[in-house]
Amino acid sequence: QVQLVESGGGLVQAGGSRRLSCAASGRPFSTYTMGWFRQAPGKEREFAAAVRWTGGSTYYADSVKGRFTISRDNAKNTVYLQMNDLKPEDTGVYYCAADAQSGTYYRSPEEYDYWGQGTQVTVSS
Repeated sequence: QVQLVESGGGLVQAGGSRRLSCAASGRPFSTYTMGWFRQAPGKEREFAAAVRWTGGSTYYADSVKGRFTISRDNAKNTVYLQMNDLKPEDTGVYYCAADAQSGTYYRSPEEYDYWGQGTQVTVSS
């Protein structure tokens, strides 16, 4: 089992920045693909970003590309999501997820085996 705990959420003004962290414990996660998803009220959970275990391959949703940066520190069992130039439409609960198989469909929530409890990010206009 892998336990994921997100932190760093909160209230931020439009144009501001926020860094989310996801700490993993349990089985070593260094070979897992790690993803960040978000869910706005009344909407489905959507992909935001993912990073392969080497950290060299990163992927982003078009809506966050150029503003968000995903990174990982395998030594600290932590993955980060740096969010810049935040917009009100970025508001939602942000979830960290781990894909033990590092499969192909990293944009799909069904690909992931473990999830954190989520952290709320609210962007005010």
